[in-house]
This record gives sequence, C-alpha cells and structure tokens, in this order.
Amino acid sequence: MSNSGFKIHTLELGPMLNFVYLIEDIATQRTAVVDPAWDSLAIISAAEKFDLTITDILLTHSHHDHINGIEGILEHNHAKIHLLKPEFEFWGSDIAKPCLHHGGDDITLGESQIKVLHTPGHTPGSACYQLGNEIITGDTLFVFGCGRCDLSGGNPLEMFETLKQMKRELPNDMLIHPGHNYSVKKTCTFAEQLEGNPFLHYEDESEFINYRMDVHDKTRDEPYDSLNKQNLRIANLL
Repeated sequence: MSNSGFKIHTLELGPMLNFVYLIEDIATQRTAVVDPAWDSLAIISAAEKFDLTITDILLTHSHHDHINGIEGILEHNHAKIHLLKPEFEFWGSDIAKPCLHHGGDDITLGESQIKVLHTPGHTPGSACYQLGNEIITGDTLFVFGCGRCDLSGGNPLEMFETLKQMKRELPNDMLIHPGHNYSVKKTCTFAEQLEGNPFLHYEDESEFINYRMDVHDKTRDEPYDSLNKQNLRIANLL
C-alpha cells in the first residue's frame, strides 16, 4: 500500500512468470491493469475481490506474453488502452483508438497521476510507469537483470542508454516492480539495483553490449541473485 493515494496489487500469472499489476486509485477505485496476460479471468476476479473497476489498460510493450489477455479484459470492461506511439507503430495492431503517449506524458487515473517514461531497448517503444516513488518497469528492468535485446524490436545500444538515464534520474529509494519474477526477490529498491544488477555496472557501451548479447545468458541462471561490481570483475565479466 502507498501513502500517495494509490495501491499496486500484484498477480503472478502464466508459464513465463509474468507480473500483472492492478493500479488502484484509492479515492475513486478506478483501476488500471498493466500488461494483462495469460489469465484475464484471474485478473478480473482480483479486481472484483477488491471492489475495483478496471477503466484503463497500460502496456509496457507489445510482446505476446504481455498482451494476450487484452481481449479478455475488454470483454468485461470498457477500458482505454495506453501505450507509447513508437510501440504502437512497432506492434502494428489494428486495435481501435488506443491512447498513444510520448515519454514524459502523465496519465490521470482518478486522483492519481502516472508518469510515462520512454525506455527503449527491449522494444522501440518500451515504457515504464512511475507513480510517486514506485515504478513498473516491464521488461526494461528486472530485479538484478534487464530485458533481452535479441528479440523482435530489441536494441542493446538503446538499452544501454536507457539504463544509463535511469541511473541518472531515479532516486535510490524508488521501489521497482518488474515484468517477470526472474529473481530471488519480487521487488527491490533502485539502490539495491545499483549494488546488485550487473547491467548497471557497465559504463562502456561496447562492454555492455558484449555482456548483454554474448556473455550474460551463458554465465547467469534464474533466479537472478545480486551480483556486485567487485564480483563481476572477479569473474572477468567487467
């Protein structure tokens, strides 16, 4: 629970350990579901359990494992779909009248404000959604990991620049809500990320790209644990 007028409810669904989030505006009970996938009935049931009304759908990106529950939600709720304009163009969907955003936009959910961040790298229009001192990061940033860049739309240089910008701009006490349960922890602070996320240790773009594209998946297994900069050097990976 937040003291800023909203709550974030977390569901873990599907074979890829997706986190689906319900953002509740406490004053109005208007609710946005982030990345509805795998089990739309479970999402709807969770909303009904807390007497919430799903009015909005926020997409961090358009890969199948984050969007395959959209139609099921829309069958039960007249919800607006929100995503970044470059992601909609990348997706190529014929979905009717989505709300297209740019980085820096705010989405109003009842009395809550959701800031939209453009965080490309996993896909061209990947987005993170910031509410107060919490941020939903999709496949941009996992706990002690980051999204792959070898899938459709991926770009490791863009991911490097995105993570560098996050290091500059996010406060240490910000709480991270990732898109998958790939780590030993379901959430953490950005300070913990700075200490234990190997992708945040790199300052050289070519070294980062080599690690993301060629080294990481050969040297680390899920669930990801903290890997500090010293141990990354000892392993000759930095």
